[in-house]
Amino acid sequence: MTVFTPRRAARVLLLDGADRVLLFRGWDPARPDHRYWFTPGGGLDPGESPADGAVRELAEETGLRLSVDQVGEPVWQEVTEFPFGGRWYRQEQEFFLVRVPAELAFEVDTAGFDQIERDSIDEHRWWSVAELEATADRFYPTELPALLGRLLGGER
Repeated sequence: MTVFTPRRAARVLLLDGADRVLLFRGWDPARPDHRYWFTPGGGLDPGESPADGAVRELAEETGLRLSVDQVGEPVWQEVTEFPFGGRWYRQEQEFFLVRVPAELAFEVDTAGFDQIERDSIDEHRWWSVAELEATADRFYPTELPALLGRLLGGER
């Protein structure tokens, strides 16, 4: 029987001016050959709201500093189960849709990565929905192209 560690998380669908989403490429240290792309975000600190967690994670992982008001309300949520570092997690996560403010000359800055992130993330890039639909690379959540299509369809 698999024992799951419960975890709550905030994740961010960070979009640039061309409607591309920022993803990081990483791996589970216990399975270094299992590489995948994923959105910025992570586990919530005790007592932290999802919006506060999204703001903190964005600053730590990308260098982008926004207010809770700029992050807004979650646009999607899911429960996922996954292994990491030899442990299984059941993670309740809320996703926020955030656009890089047009007035910023923004470049991703990963200087705020913690040691685990430095040891298990090797790349980042901006992906269009079409690129996600066409790639053979793994990415999470697997529903990401359809989710972005729905969210962007409502914005255009």
